[in-house]
Amino acid sequence: MKTVLAYGDSLTWGYDPVHLGRHAYEDRWTSVLQKSLGHGVRVIAEGLNGRTTAYDDHLADCERNGAKLLPSVLATHKPLDLVIIMLGTNDLKRGIQGTAIAATNGVKRLVKLVHHHDWGFDFETPDVLIVAPPPTCETAHGLFGPLFNHALEEAAMLASLYRDAADELGCSFYDAGSVAKTTALDGIHLDADNTRAIGRGLESVVRMMLGL
Repeated sequence: MKTVLAYGDSLTWGYDPVHLGRHAYEDRWTSVLQKSLGHGVRVIAEGLNGRTTAYDDHLADCERNGAKLLPSVLATHKPLDLVIIMLGTNDLKRGIQGTAIAATNGVKRLVKLVHHHDWGFDFETPDVLIVAPPPTCETAHGLFGPLFNHALEEAAMLASLYRDAADELGCSFYDAGSVAKTTALDGIHLDADNTRAIGRGLESVVRMMLGL
């Protein structure tokens, strides 16, 4: 049995911008990926709304700093064969960081936490797949527009910067924006079709990384 940890934010949790609430289980990209990989692989969906790569959100009702949470999550679910990291959109929020460089530095920190984690029990260090989230788009949404519209150019830079970071750190890379587009309903989230598309798009990459 191979085990994959998907570490992300609301795009991994499955936030539904059309009906509000959460996408049906079968529509979430992690579920699509799980189904496509079959019974020999377990995909753990670790998504949290508002999660950043490595930055504090002092207005949150829970811990959203991904770097603070990741070591405990790794220890909870080990051994792991692959860690998929798809974060960075919330780093662009006003009051968090607001730049693609900051998000990239945060992703690098997360990768290093995986690489240097105390795995114990002779468990091997898992491979890491960095996934750039689909770029945000302009929206008239009363909440998300003021939070994210200022950073549209920064969001468009994430894929290029994340690809370079993956090369630097010896990780694999996937651009989710190559198969999925955010909706103008709120500028940052995905409808059911687009979130399913990420799961389908990742299948071949994950199969190769797991040696399936």
